[in-house]
Amino acid sequence: MKSNESGAGRFTDFMLPPLTFYEFLNLQNLNKIIVERNDKTIAPYDSINIDELNRQFIDYINYGGYPEVVFSEKIRANPGQYIKNDIIDKVLLRDLLSLYGITDIQELNKLFVHIAFRSGNEFSYEKLSTEAGIKKEILKKYLEYLEAAFLIKVVNRIDQNAKRMQRVTCFKIYLTNPTLRCALFSPIDDADNFIGGMVETAIFAQWIQGEKSDFYYANWTSGREKGEVDMVWTDPATQKAFSLAEVKWTDRFYENPTELKSLNRFLELNGDIRKIIVTSKTKAGTYDTPHGKILFIPAAIYAYWVSDFLYKNKRSQLLTPNDESK
Repeated sequence: MKSNESGAGRFTDFMLPPLTFYEFLNLQNLNKIIVERNDKTIAPYDSINIDELNRQFIDYINYGGYPEVVFSEKIRANPGQYIKNDIIDKVLLRDLLSLYGITDIQELNKLFVHIAFRSGNEFSYEKLSTEAGIKKEILKKYLEYLEAAFLIKVVNRIDQNAKRMQRVTCFKIYLTNPTLRCALFSPIDDADNFIGGMVETAIFAQWIQGEKSDFYYANWTSGREKGEVDMVWTDPATQKAFSLAEVKWTDRFYENPTELKSLNRFLELNGDIRKIIVTSKTKAGTYDTPHGKILFIPAAIYAYWVSDFLYKNKRSQLLTPNDESK
């Protein structure tokens, strides 16, 4: 649907996105570990067993994108066979290529593997071209294809004042489904060096299915000062930031909020941010700064909250007034 190439009359588009974390838990009747929170000023949900919820969240990252994988121990034992061979290789890296005039499947696959391994990282055309060994003009076509095929999502950068770059030189790339990385490489665990990036990818994967996935990331260098904020929503009319989220898989910043130096600097420069969320591993609470209240929410609960909200929002749009009682 996002393709600029002509496929009129040859294709019918069906949006069938990967499972959200909300759907992953509900399909397995595991949503009972989620309960409504008494203090809804932080979040609407809590967990009766945050350690178990975190284990399920890591399972979701590794296997949760596809229903067949969720319910099949055989497939979970060898996800590369099902996801990589049957989905990535046979469908996404073959069927649509003719629309783009892409003939070098191996080169495209090499690029996708390179990106998947570093999902959530910042890239530039120059660096990516050098690392992947692909000319920049071809690289741009490949990225357009991978995004149109719903394999990746490119997120653009803003500066410390929430201003968009006049010239796009750097951007982040996320897998639209964290399970793809597990299929290409190996499952991750709580102590994996890549757990932070994959938690960020999983949370992004919830947002991408809604209408608020048009966020940016803030990254800046000013003298010796460097900073980054993971997710920033801006008003298209005023180009001012109104909401942001910083994704962490640790309780360290809950214990020491002043260590969130980039976030605090961004708040100082922008102010009047309506919602400021920092995810943690297990802790929930608030912290008042001179420029707004930070809400600390466990990453797994935040992922559930976002996907639950999107599910209910989509369902309400489908229901007619006479059906609402159902």
